Amino acid sequence: MCSSLRAAVQSVWRMNAGNGTRRKAGRQQQNQNMVYFDPETRTEIKGLFSKVKTYIRPANGEWCIPDPNVAFKYPAEEQSHLQALKVSLNAVKNQLSDKNVQVWHQHTNSTNRAGKVIAVVRSASNAEICTQAWCKFYEILGTFNPLPEEALHNGELNTVHLCEAPGAFITALNHYIKTSECTRYCDWSWAANTLNPYHEANGGSTTIADDRLIANTLPWWFFGSDNTGNIMIQKHLLELQAFVGNMHSVDMVTADGSFDCQENPDEQEALVSSLHYCEATAALLLLSPGGSFVLKMFTLYEHSSVCLLYLLNCCFRSVNVFKPATSKAGNSEVYVVCLHYDGKEAVRPLLSKIIRNYGPNLANREALFPNALIPESFLKQHEEVCVYFHRLQVETITENLQLFENMSTEQRQRLDNIRDCVAQEYLQRFQVSFLPRGRWISRNTVSPACCSVSAGRPLGQKKQTGSFNERRELQTLSWRERVERGCHATWIQRHCTEVAGTSCILQGPLMDCRVDSWYVIVGAALPSVRNSPFCDGGLLNHLNEALIDSADSSAVDWTRLAPCDSCHVVCTASVLSDVAGLGIFTADSDGSKNKKSQCLVFGSRSLWGDCESQIHDLVLTFSAEPSSPQRGCITLHDGEAVYQQELLNCLVFSLQNLSPGDALLLPVFSALTRVTAALVLCLHLCFRSVTFRCPSPSGHIGAVLVCVGFCPEVAARILPILNEVQTCMGQLLGGKEDTVGDRQVLQFVPMEELLTGGLMEFLWTMNSEIIQQKLHLLMLS
Repeated sequence: MCSSLRAAVQSVWRMNAGNGTRRKAGRQQQNQNMVYFDPETRTEIKGLFSKVKTYIRPANGEWCIPDPNVAFKYPAEEQSHLQALKVSLNAVKNQLSDKNVQVWHQHTNSTNRAGKVIAVVRSASNAEICTQAWCKFYEILGTFNPLPEEALHNGELNTVHLCEAPGAFITALNHYIKTSECTRYCDWSWAANTLNPYHEANGGSTTIADDRLIANTLPWWFFGSDNTGNIMIQKHLLELQAFVGNMHSVDMVTADGSFDCQENPDEQEALVSSLHYCEATAALLLLSPGGSFVLKMFTLYEHSSVCLLYLLNCCFRSVNVFKPATSKAGNSEVYVVCLHYDGKEAVRPLLSKIIRNYGPNLANREALFPNALIPESFLKQHEEVCVYFHRLQVETITENLQLFENMSTEQRQRLDNIRDCVAQEYLQRFQVSFLPRGRWISRNTVSPACCSVSAGRPLGQKKQTGSFNERRELQTLSWRERVERGCHATWIQRHCTEVAGTSCILQGPLMDCRVDSWYVIVGAALPSVRNSPFCDGGLLNHLNEALIDSADSSAVDWTRLAPCDSCHVVCTASVLSDVAGLGIFTADSDGSKNKKSQCLVFGSRSLWGDCESQIHDLVLTFSAEPSSPQRGCITLHDGEAVYQQELLNCLVFSLQNLSPGDALLLPVFSALTRVTAALVLCLHLCFRSVTFRCPSPSGHIGAVLVCVGFCPEVAARILPILNEVQTCMGQLLGGKEDTVGDRQVLQFVPMEELLTGGLMEFLWTMNSEIIQQKLHLLMLS
């Protein structure tokens, strides 16, 4: 960091050293530290922060909302000039197809004029979740001031944030409000929506696993009646309206949604168009008159985008297409900033028609508006907007290609100087101030000790490697070949050992569990487990690919899968020896033991009973173990409702029949879902020690939970809620084990509890061992 930039950062800290310091004094101090920008640099920096185009509504009122009767009635007619821009841009982007994505990203990061802003802002401001999204939204706030004046005057601000994970827009807004003179005393309420990172059916390519804010602010997040958080479901739109119904007004809606289009980048705009329609529909439904809407979009060439931008121009007094300086100049991302909403009354008839057609294909059906009803004056301005941002993006990609081949020392030095200057300009222009941690959103949480799935863990997003052409070739390979080329290959191919799991221990019982806060969440039945908070996402993806590929073979029938000759099967004697060694015994006054330890085993007497005579201090009782999930649900793992019910029944039976100090051996298929994870937590609460052994001595794929030192006092507190879950599961299954409805129990312990303490580490380790074992055997089959 250059000296002038360091001085600017330090001045931000100094201006906050005293509680009464004003922003004006800070501005004067910062101005003293500004370096002189040469005219060329000054011009370039000014342009970097001025990439905006504003639509100008004609005074004659010709831009008006079309008759709703024509909506979705006519086929889309693409604008030839816009499609030519699309072809031109894709031709330039296709020059990147042979570039290694990691090497290319490293290069473009080094040429990004705003590449140092995040680090400098993070250092100077102590911002919460200071990411690129944070910097982009803070820039939008500082450039357009989209917070309605009337709301600020009344001292009450209400905002809704769609597709918001991990929550950087929210934390940026909090920072802006808490450090700005005009907003710092405003009473701010917010609500947010995103794809639920804890819902097992949400796919890894669309779901953000970073839950740093979500884990600590769950009551503020809307996930809908099916618990997925999918805003593209019609009933969720109406439920969201009810969720924010306690807000006196909705003053701003932001929508930062997208999903991974890197395997088909030429059609990014079309792929996300329905999501943009759904986000815009939600904003028009929720916003109060005078409110603002910030929508992330990409290129604006398709007819769906033309219609959407026209609709927004008919509903808001000011519509701006903005490319933040902190948005990488080589990508297609832009933000549509809409100010001063006219209100729902004028748009209500059309909004009703859109809501009737609402869903994941909203933009893929007939055109929202026919071409004939979109004024030529709008089309001309829209084309000018597209040409402007097309030119900026092509210039950036072309420059990056040239510098990739050859960058001189002089060019590097100039770039470094500009990057320092841009970072300083950002601090100056947007008056970034320090915010103490005590004023972060997460400061007053429901569960302050709560960690998160992403704390210290890989976030599970699909990481791009190699070039686009190489990734496309990779998709033609079999799942085995993809595993062999992946980062987990060596680990998957290693043979199982008998000691797996013995060093991973949950120490209990946990007497301070908050059972009164437990509640049952019912949602749509899981079609598969594509995502889990309790394992590595890459491993789970590998396993699901393998299972789908093997669906028509006997390889999926775990009970018939041939064992690996080189793997060590866990010995029942060693498990029972561990149980006996950890057992708690009562004793007479002379110190002699007067009671043998009891152990309830869910499994076959023929398997375990032969070793009973070798363990003199242990008495075994047996019960039928839960049956493995049905073969027809190969990617449901432990998410199958019938399996979960059986496992719960085993747990309830255990807690009702064990005596103080007793032990339990309970086999599990896996613990990938919130329900099975909660059952493990119940064992953690009720036993002095819980470990696992993998693979299970029964030979079945999975693990056996080894629970020692039963504590009935805690069990008595847990049983009522478990009985409630039992009843709910029975009702949903219709009382018949072979009947699976369209809804199931998804959760009964709050995520704050599942993310606390050592449970996450235990589940992550156990599930990893189970998945490794399954992939290992499938690789050999």
